[in-house]
Amino acid sequence: MQKFDNALAESYSVGAVEVARWEQYALGDAMPFQAMWYTVAPGSASQRDCHPEIEMSVVVSGSAAVETGGTITEVEHGSAFLLASEEAHVVHNRSADTPLLVFSAYWMPRPTTAAEAQ
Repeated sequence: MQKFDNALAESYSVGAVEVARWEQYALGDAMPFQAMWYTVAPGSASQRDCHPEIEMSVVVSGSAAVETGGTITEVEHGSAFLLASEEAHVVHNRSADTPLLVFSAYWMPRPTTAAEAQ
């Protein structure tokens, strides 16, 4: 068993968001996805992001307001949200005093076979 402690993870800032990527644990190909924790400060939001990976995110603490396609969806503590490949998004923390902590796993989409494309 390996334990990963968010409180001890090395992180860096991206605007108002503190990011701790799991690459720091040197897991190589042990997992079929990449992962990270990120914290959005109270009253702040992430920068608009759009990437080729599919991203599954679990709200660990706080509450997220996830903006995609002009719509904002509330995602409470203990719930999750899935972002499609190339789906532009902003994660808002509308709380005045509680940080938002999110765990995200992300991976590249599977290649589409000729049969699936039809």
